[in-house]
Amino acid sequence: MSSAASAPSAAMLPGRGGIGGALSDAFWRNPKLLLFVMLTPPLLWLGIIYLGSLFALLIQSFFSIDEFSGLVVREFTLKTYGELLRPSNLDIIVRTVTMAGLVTIASAIIAFPIAYFAARYAKGRWKAVFYLGVMLPLWSSYLVKVYAWKLILAKEGILSWIFDKLHLTFLIEGWLALPVVGGNSLSVSLTGTFLVFVYVWLPFMILPVQAALERVPGNLLEASADLGASPRQTFVNVLLPLALPGIIAGSIFTFSLTLGDYIIPQIIGTSHRFIGMAVYAHQGTAGNIPLAAAFTVVPVVIMGIYLWLAKRAGAFNAL
Repeated sequence: MSSAASAPSAAMLPGRGGIGGALSDAFWRNPKLLLFVMLTPPLLWLGIIYLGSLFALLIQSFFSIDEFSGLVVREFTLKTYGELLRPSNLDIIVRTVTMAGLVTIASAIIAFPIAYFAARYAKGRWKAVFYLGVMLPLWSSYLVKVYAWKLILAKEGILSWIFDKLHLTFLIEGWLALPVVGGNSLSVSLTGTFLVFVYVWLPFMILPVQAALERVPGNLLEASADLGASPRQTFVNVLLPLALPGIIAGSIFTFSLTLGDYIIPQIIGTSHRFIGMAVYAHQGTAGNIPLAAAFTVVPVVIMGIYLWLAKRAGAFNAL
């Protein structure tokens, strides 16, 4: 009886000839083998190319450069990390981290009402319009957006023209006269750098926050109101804590992207350096690869701590 039952099954699944058929049969009988073959190339890429390059970079940061010959001295030392504590280099780190923090906070403040409207009120076609509006800036060239903003923020740009027509030019002039955030024009100031950072990275904040707000039950907000809570109390005690993982998830993108970017500060901003610009200058122009590597380790360490804190807050559940 058993031999008769096995005969039809063998007829239904005939073996294939050749190497391809043998591999196909082996993968069908061993799904774990297929999974191993599929995951091996990306894991090798991640382990050798990405992690290997980071490890090589870390090793370079423990070398130093000979001040007389300009050659790299391949001896283990902490001298290069000591150079990061120089006032000029420490100023670069503080400026970059401060800018990344301000951009993240501003992005969260702007993104929250947009994401809340999309999560609670946008339905059907309006939901599609929302996603299109958020994603559309990501489809255009990064450099095109940055140079477009340089024209917008220039002295002869459309922003200055609008303020001139509204007889509010004194506001821009007064702001540009401020010592740190000002400059000759918005296109060559830290304010302009901040505005462009917020614009470019804002979609990366909106989408995680919107995803987190989608998970908040509507009856929970209604229950809060029924129990006598004011809109402010509902926001602070109910909505914000539930949306916090999405905000942290979005901040991972905005903070890390600002931390490592060097193109926007080069095109729009002052001569003050950021970490990305320092890495580019030391590795390319100055040839000080150990110091460039040490600068690169700084955002890696900062983001490592930041991701650890974000994981503890449950941010990855909103990604």
